[in-house]
Amino acid sequence: MGPSEPTLLAEQFGPLQGVRILSTGTIVAEPFAAVMAAEMGAEVIHIERPGKGEDWRVAEFPIEAPNGDLVASSWLQDHRNMYHTTLDFSTTEGRDIFLKLVERADIWMESSKARTYDKWGLDDATVLAANPSIVICHISGYGQDGDPEYVGRASYDFTAQAFGGMMNLMGNPEPDPPTRAVPWTADYITGLFCMWSSLAAYIHAQRTGEGQVIDLAQFEAVHRILSGTMVAYNELGLVRERAGNKAGNAQPWDTFKASDGWVVIAAVGPVVYARVCRVLDLDPNDDKWIKARREVNSPEGIEFDAILRGWVEDRTVDEVVRIFNEAQVGCSRIMNAREMAENPHYRARKVHLEWEDQQLGKTVKGVGIVPKLSRTPGKIWRGSVPVGHDNNLVYGNLLGISPDTLRELGQRGVI
Repeated sequence: MGPSEPTLLAEQFGPLQGVRILSTGTIVAEPFAAVMAAEMGAEVIHIERPGKGEDWRVAEFPIEAPNGDLVASSWLQDHRNMYHTTLDFSTTEGRDIFLKLVERADIWMESSKARTYDKWGLDDATVLAANPSIVICHISGYGQDGDPEYVGRASYDFTAQAFGGMMNLMGNPEPDPPTRAVPWTADYITGLFCMWSSLAAYIHAQRTGEGQVIDLAQFEAVHRILSGTMVAYNELGLVRERAGNKAGNAQPWDTFKASDGWVVIAAVGPVVYARVCRVLDLDPNDDKWIKARREVNSPEGIEFDAILRGWVEDRTVDEVVRIFNEAQVGCSRIMNAREMAENPHYRARKVHLEWEDQQLGKTVKGVGIVPKLSRTPGKIWRGSVPVGHDNNLVYGNLLGISPDTLRELGQRGVI
């Protein structure tokens, strides 16, 4: 968005001020990338299908609005600060309107099966011809290219966790089933990859004037965070499997049941392990306990684990957390929503903030801006809005389409 380009945002803020993003993805992954940008000052135009909009508006833990509509809690959280419009890409007018938006945008992020937009005359070559400096980020389950058997497959958070290798590592060993990570972990990981890669390409475009296309496969984003899993296979022939919460090669690193709840205790390295031993009145220099640290399945390792579990079971969560943290050992209560809302550290850091939501017509409270920037902080300037709320603003003020034409397009279902 050039310096002479009109902006929709009344107040400029954050490190991404002056960046305009077109957002045409659905469900979680792409909209999460878009809202992160919007919370850091980008002008984000999110486009839904005309009529009822996205199904995700009402999908998860819905709250009733004054007009009787239901709004999903996740929608309230992840659709702040965006301008919401509607557009039917399959119509000639819809295609033309979108290309006019492309001319005025810096980044276009979308999520669909490979080549979905090609059938509407919005292939990459056409979009780049309209704006040679635009960054296009395609999110798909299996990528834009590859084995034809996979490229056309449907993909969701669940399938990406399975195909990307995450689920094989989640949960307890056989015969227990693999477990998914929640909530929508593959989608949120993909959203993070979408945002950083789009900004990386945007920086290149700012230097050179050259736009480009990002092919982001959801399963690859999941696969990328598996640490050394594939190196271990390729170099050692090791097929890593589920091990529950245990680290497997050192202890303590697990969940433990106290008298009134659950904690995690994590000790990395011999120095921290020695602190655990001293809490348990064990001699950290005794060969028996030295062996127990690394050989977790040895008789010594099993005995150490039993001693620690018995010690934890005899105490409350608060006692365990206090004692181990005073000893400089990693230990935390496993927090639920109520505990996080009431926790003094969450409050001190203002993790949870309030904002006005236009759909509910009231103040709501959820997770604020993450992370915190010292010079150009993000902010929440608006909550979620109804379907097509900003059609007149975006298409009228930005593109100069007359009110009569907008009414006619709306009557025909183009917007």
